[in-house]
Amino acid sequence: MIERYTLPEMGNLWTETYKLKTWLQVEIAVCEAQAELGYIPSQAVEEIKAKANFDPKRVLEIEAEVRHDVIAFLTNVNEYVGDAGRYIHLGLTSSDVLDTALGLQLVASLDLISQHLEELIQVIRLKAREHRYTVMTGRSHGIHAEPMTFGFKLAGWLAEVLRHQERLKVLRETIAVGKISGAVGTYANIEPRVEAIACEKLGLKPDTASTQVISRDRHADYVQQLALVAASIERFAVEIRNLQRTDVLEVEEFFAKGQKGSSAMPHKRNPIRSERLTGMARLVRSHAGAALENVALWHERDISHSSVERVILPDACILTHFMLVEITALVKNLLVYPENMARNLNCYGGVVFSQKVLLALIDKGMKREEAYAIVQESAHTAWNKPEGDFHALITQNPRVTQNLSPAEIEACFDPQQHLRHLDQVYQRLGI
Repeated sequence: MIERYTLPEMGNLWTETYKLKTWLQVEIAVCEAQAELGYIPSQAVEEIKAKANFDPKRVLEIEAEVRHDVIAFLTNVNEYVGDAGRYIHLGLTSSDVLDTALGLQLVASLDLISQHLEELIQVIRLKAREHRYTVMTGRSHGIHAEPMTFGFKLAGWLAEVLRHQERLKVLRETIAVGKISGAVGTYANIEPRVEAIACEKLGLKPDTASTQVISRDRHADYVQQLALVAASIERFAVEIRNLQRTDVLEVEEFFAKGQKGSSAMPHKRNPIRSERLTGMARLVRSHAGAALENVALWHERDISHSSVERVILPDACILTHFMLVEITALVKNLLVYPENMARNLNCYGGVVFSQKVLLALIDKGMKREEAYAIVQESAHTAWNKPEGDFHALITQNPRVTQNLSPAEIEACFDPQQHLRHLDQVYQRLGI
């Protein structure tokens, strides 16, 4: 019997040869189930298992004549098996083989994706631990907001990827199904017991209520979950791209010795991996839309989904796998510049501490509207000016100094006040 693959690289899972191996795996599992129930001779099954083989080129040659891929495959297999081949495919319809074998491919692909997702989790976890107290400015709308740490930013990434890990566990149960129920799924020419035994041998569960095909909501769910993973990778990549901008330069993709950034400008160090990941995410998302379109088939079956799936399923799996490998390497080797983070945090005299000053004034009894106007005036005076100094303006403002002591003002500019509850987030994530 054809051995199940144990997490080969993703491209191997979507070759024509691997696909045909899964078809043969399904056919043999059904024969074994039929023999266990006494419907076909056990000796014939042993002969089938010993002789069964195929030649992908020969299958294509036959298909060119018969215009039917499963018939071409069965014809080629029977050329190897001989007389015992008459017991192959008894009571089955093509979709029994196609959809059950596709389930095997999707499970194997998902296992590989999950393996690399776990590697990404560990890399982010280590980097978040390393930069737990690396202070930087948080941003909203792309504008400096308040202090945080780079590790806290990574903790958010980790939480997101852990959610994907849980989703993929559920998804594996959803997609690990087969159907050996015949034309329109009524078991008219094959027993449900055959389906149960064959699926168990394949590591699958029988579909609850199939038509002639397994309903495509399962496959749409599969591609949508991959699109979600890709969307998160894109979020991380876009963040890296923004933080690598020359005027920010708080992190940077690793730039190897001898690497070139531009054919024209020798100084360039471009975030090419992050940009590549951003583009790939667009492709995976587009496949999710196509997968949703595949759900509505005519009656019990048509093949409008088939041509689409030949493109989107291998493409989505291969892209997602590659994106995970890339983002893992990118985060692992990411260059982090704490000194630039500190510089940006304190630009314009630390305007990012404005809320602390506001709250301190309110705490002293000042009306919020008055306090807000005082702080905003100083912040806007300092804003975007090379010589702008919010800290100096605050310490020189009599309306502030009448209410806050020098020590109380300095406390407002202490970034550690913004970090005192971050340990709780780390505890939730087990970092």
